[in-house]
Amino acid sequence: MKKFMMFVTVSLVLELGLSTLHAQMPSDKPTVLRLDPALDELIAPDARLELAKTGFGFTEGTTWMPQGKNNGYLVFSDMAANVIYKLTMDGQASVYLEHAGYTGYDVWNHGMDQTNGKAQDDPLFRKFNIYGSNGTALDRQGRLVIATWGGRSVDRLEKDKKRVTLADKVDGLRFNGTNDLVVKKDGAVYFTDGFGGLRGRDKDPDKGIDYTGLFMVKDGKVSAVIKNLQGANGLSLSPDEKYLYANGARLVRRYVIQPDDSVDVPNMQVLTDMTADKLPGITDGMKVDAKGNIYESCCGGIWIISPDGKHLGTIFTPELVANLDFGDPDYKTLYIAARTSIYKIRVKTPGIPGR
Repeated sequence: MKKFMMFVTVSLVLELGLSTLHAQMPSDKPTVLRLDPALDELIAPDARLELAKTGFGFTEGTTWMPQGKNNGYLVFSDMAANVIYKLTMDGQASVYLEHAGYTGYDVWNHGMDQTNGKAQDDPLFRKFNIYGSNGTALDRQGRLVIATWGGRSVDRLEKDKKRVTLADKVDGLRFNGTNDLVVKKDGAVYFTDGFGGLRGRDKDPDKGIDYTGLFMVKDGKVSAVIKNLQGANGLSLSPDEKYLYANGARLVRRYVIQPDDSVDVPNMQVLTDMTADKLPGITDGMKVDAKGNIYESCCGGIWIISPDGKHLGTIFTPELVANLDFGDPDYKTLYIAARTSIYKIRVKTPGIPGR
């Protein structure tokens, strides 16, 4: 009977994946596809996806900001609005940082085209260029580090809200659209860069470097870690910081981190390959929990992947996921940035504070 129910569930999921995005989830009740019993140790059978807040343009860059032991709030980018929002535990949203990405005035000339994910015949459908900030993370001092995307830099927000640029060029050439980032305990900041921050993408006359890749800024020095990284996008670290995970093109790649914080490129391992999945979505943001499991956006929601690369299950969402983070004081609420909304679901294994 269990095998039959699994067959029905998977068949339904594949059928939904061939439909349009707005029909991807026909019910407001969440679906957690369980492919391995190990998932029961991570997400309870009765866990439910909740809508935390909606009404945004294009949500991204989620980071939990702890405030003492029993409080805190989520910050996240709205790439269409060019702001970073603050979302409290009781669901109140307010602007945390204005002009979070591109800080100039000719905003029409920056950022790639995107939509809010709704069907084109929906009255709420919107198309816009995204020039705001993208990924965010905390450093070891609790300061917010921002991939500014349309701003083409990696910035840090000091405790007094003063903004400091950590990196905006490599080898004398500008970045084109800083995407995601992660901060190591020793202060090294890994980040990805592509052409999305430019209105004309790789054909834009204002293009800087001529490739997508993985970069690092450490002790004030900016270096290219991997050049021509296909689909360079989301980043995360294993709990012990022995491995760097970098996704893109529906692959999750694992690299061994060297003593100098470079990575072993020749011995890169493709940990997970999602290219055969028919559901909509790209490999974008990802996070790792305290046990090393990877929560990876893609393919209708979030894939949950074991440390050895096994697909344990999927959290399906009503909108395409761009980013996620563990939050609340116990780090057992998974906050999910999906197009116009922020969703949340409780988990049993916590995330890693500051990641």
